[in-house]
Amino acid sequence: MAQVRNKQVLLRDHVTGFPKESDLNIVESTITLKLPEASNRVLLKNLYLSCDPYMRNLMNKPEGPPNSRAYVPGSPLTGYGVSKVLESGHPDYKEGDLVWGFTNWEEYSVLSSAQILFKIEHTDVPLTYYTGILGMPGVTAYAGLFEVGSLQKGDKVFVSAASGAVGQLVGQFAKLNDCYVVGSAGSKEKVDLLTDKFGFDGGFNYKEEPDLDAALKRHFPEGIDVYFENVGGKTLDAVLLNMRLHGRIPVCGMISQYNLTEHEGVTNLAQIIYKRVRLQGFNFMDWVHLYPKFLDFLLPNIREGKVVYVEDIAEGLENGPSALVGLFSGRNVGKQVLVVSHE
Repeated sequence: MAQVRNKQVLLRDHVTGFPKESDLNIVESTITLKLPEASNRVLLKNLYLSCDPYMRNLMNKPEGPPNSRAYVPGSPLTGYGVSKVLESGHPDYKEGDLVWGFTNWEEYSVLSSAQILFKIEHTDVPLTYYTGILGMPGVTAYAGLFEVGSLQKGDKVFVSAASGAVGQLVGQFAKLNDCYVVGSAGSKEKVDLLTDKFGFDGGFNYKEEPDLDAALKRHFPEGIDVYFENVGGKTLDAVLLNMRLHGRIPVCGMISQYNLTEHEGVTNLAQIIYKRVRLQGFNFMDWVHLYPKFLDFLLPNIREGKVVYVEDIAEGLENGPSALVGLFSGRNVGKQVLVVSHE
């Protein structure tokens, strides 16, 4: 039976503080490209892997109840990815199918069919899109804004980490609904993207604002209806002072806090009472059932050029550690994708 090389990215050990490339190991293993007799599993060739901020939390030493997705030192990272079926013992999938879902950070994976989320039916758009705009980040932006955030036409919307995988879509979806949209990002290049490419009404570089409250008052003199929360910390604290009555804050991520050993406090929480603000955390898997409806909404908008997407592509598994770690210093511009193979 032919054995082939299977390059993998492993977690060396649990991480504290900011992750470093040296926390991850590239190893060469081998795999037999054949399923055992009567296996109901699926053999995949991985094509594109998604680098996402939530992956940082899975590198921590688990505390409290076990998290089935936490990374195990010495094992490959797992995450969302686009793969091609090489062999299937499951009736839902056949050789040649393109799929996306959870996979391992390696060239080939043998997985349970439960880890595959969807078969890819629309290939007139780039396959990398299923790690981003048509994958977890896209559904996250859509459900967070419309379902959790109860977006209304004409709302005043603020998005943090606005040029990232989720933020760039939140702003564009809000603009499709005639909203006023402003985003924050961490460089002039990213702020220019917001207004020039994604059609935001404004943006600012949070690193250059000594007073975030003043920056928000400058952009939202009448206050904020919906704040799409990606960063937490000082930004959330300033936003709470600027929310309008019955404002909504869908909480998607808190990237400013993931690498801190002491988390920052939020001091303006009483504003939730005064302004009757609804603050709600959510997760992509809560809304995965909306995927068909989401595709019906988004695919026509992509094809007509009404929604655009910026990707930051890293080539080769050996560049996985730097691509993933770079998220936490804001090195990526747009959605960070790792190419394992172009088919």
